[in-house]
Amino acid sequence: MGDVHDSGCCSVAACAEILGAKWTAVLVHDLSEGPRRFSELEHSCRGISPRALLERLRALEQEGILVRRSYEESPPRVEYELTAKGDGLLPIIEEMRRFGHAWLVAGEPLLRL
Repeated sequence: MGDVHDSGCCSVAACAEILGAKWTAVLVHDLSEGPRRFSELEHSCRGISPRALLERLRALEQEGILVRRSYEESPPRVEYELTAKGDGLLPIIEEMRRFGHAWLVAGEPLLRL
């Protein structure tokens, strides 16, 4: 049986490492609707500490998934937005949403995919 992994690094494992980090899928989903401020993201990720959210956003920025934009206003405004690389994750997030509705959310009819 042949090796199904890419030479050196498995692309599925690399993608899973990004999406598997806690809060990443939720953040990418929220940012799919457009730029968001820190407080908006904090509200949508109930239970996340501000420190954990900041660390996750920094990691996603380093990974090239999102971009942080600062606006010189009073008071200062910062927004986070998906990059083209982040947009590339949206079909995966959409399938996660569909799977969750079909198989995991109580009260929803079970769909046969």
